[in-house]
Amino acid sequence: MNSSRRQFLARSAAGVAVVAGGSFSANSSAAAISPAAATSGISTRNQRGTRITALTDVTVIDVVSGRRDKHQTVLISGDRIIGVGRLPVPRGAIELNLSGKFVIPGLADMHVHSLGDKHVSPPLYLANGLTTVREMAAPDPVLYDWRDRIEAGTLLGPRMVVASQIIDGDPTLWDPNLLHVLVVKDEAGARAAVRLVKGEGADFVKVYSRLSPTAYRAILDEAKKQGLTVHGHAPDQVSIKQVSAAGQRSIEHIHSLALSVSTREADVRRMQRAITVKTGDYNGWFRQMHPIEWIAANTYSPARAADVFGTLRRNRTRVTPTLTMHHALDLPDFTGPDPATLKYLSEDSIGTFEYVMDTLYKANRGAEEIAHQQQMWEYRQRFVRELFAHDVPVLAGTDTGTPYSVPGFALHDELELLVGAGASTRQALAAATIEPARFLGLNTGTVEPRKLADLVVLDADPLQDIRNTRRIHSVITRGRVISPAARQKMLADVETAVKQPPSAAAIATGGCCGTSRPA
Repeated sequence: MNSSRRQFLARSAAGVAVVAGGSFSANSSAAAISPAAATSGISTRNQRGTRITALTDVTVIDVVSGRRDKHQTVLISGDRIIGVGRLPVPRGAIELNLSGKFVIPGLADMHVHSLGDKHVSPPLYLANGLTTVREMAAPDPVLYDWRDRIEAGTLLGPRMVVASQIIDGDPTLWDPNLLHVLVVKDEAGARAAVRLVKGEGADFVKVYSRLSPTAYRAILDEAKKQGLTVHGHAPDQVSIKQVSAAGQRSIEHIHSLALSVSTREADVRRMQRAITVKTGDYNGWFRQMHPIEWIAANTYSPARAADVFGTLRRNRTRVTPTLTMHHALDLPDFTGPDPATLKYLSEDSIGTFEYVMDTLYKANRGAEEIAHQQQMWEYRQRFVRELFAHDVPVLAGTDTGTPYSVPGFALHDELELLVGAGASTRQALAAATIEPARFLGLNTGTVEPRKLADLVVLDADPLQDIRNTRRIHSVITRGRVISPAARQKMLADVETAVKQPPSAAAIATGGCCGTSRPA
């Protein structure tokens, strides 16, 4: 395959200008500061000599309660928040007067497939206020290198939690010429695959649609022995309640979930198990799923939904709806690049997206199928509204890597789609802040003392209008302040990077439904 025609983004050697508001260290610590200490005039540095940064006269958004705390000062030392409230600014501190601004926790995109090299996706994430991402497949060890360099402070980027290689059944849905997948046929192969990805450095195991029940159970068991959690697709041959009970931590996308709440669940499950595909025929699987989903959508059962959603809620099984992905693939005739963000995609990436949409999702569809898919999009919105109504823990994720999604920018699309589906602005924000922090066990997600200083400063109130998450003034990652000017330079550098010839060091990590173009 000619790599220049793959979905690669170009490399750039441009640097990133940053105004430092403390040490860029994952290990620094600081005690919470009291009002008395703040006014003593004795110390504006912690025990490691790190200067305090003060964000003054801001409105702090509490994503747990939806409260707006006005005229607050947020004090940061090293990589920690050490004080929040109507506090005086310690003498000698770096004061950033942000009157009229709003402070929210750093955002998280919980389903990404990064594009390009380290000069593309990491800065796009940070410039959009994403201080954490969950990378949902690692076909290339460079992603572990990014993660480790970011942790060490030698690469500027969001905190990365990185999946294993995809583990799928035989035949796998992925073409091995496009994406390397670990294919397992039995229990022994499943256990060996888990041990392999543990050794490669995976933070968790990524499971896929075509796993057999035997292999799937072995993966869950071996992962537990290896100290890894399991995230990913619900396998076609395993029910949602079984997936939740088995301990899979998150379920990605709505495909299988929708089948579980149908009055004809037994019928649609039987049809799903009867799907046959050849190796690499993701689109064949996808097209065979359409009529099955259509039946399920038209036989939705509130009683079954209450039962299944209750199981997910009790087991704290997270759901990542990825509405951004579903919107593109349900409505391919009405999906295209956003002119405002097109400049952050390489010419090769745009060509790849167009090829995929035209060849895989628009071709050979009749009028009835097009109409059904438009209605399926409406159903998915209602489905997500029901997830929130039943208090199912939801994670905001985009499946960046599928057509026309741009790293970082796509999360703001997802937040708007969640609100459009029926989530409140607070619920949408929580799905991108506190819920990811709880899920990943991170000391982030809220703006309060002793939390890591991952923050976004906005020009307008996101609780009033979720679109205001796009109105980013500055970003703070582990206490390091990315000023408005530095943020604009980061974006300009990416524009330059994507105009360069494709690099052999660039990566292409497949999204849900395939984005690579054959040579």
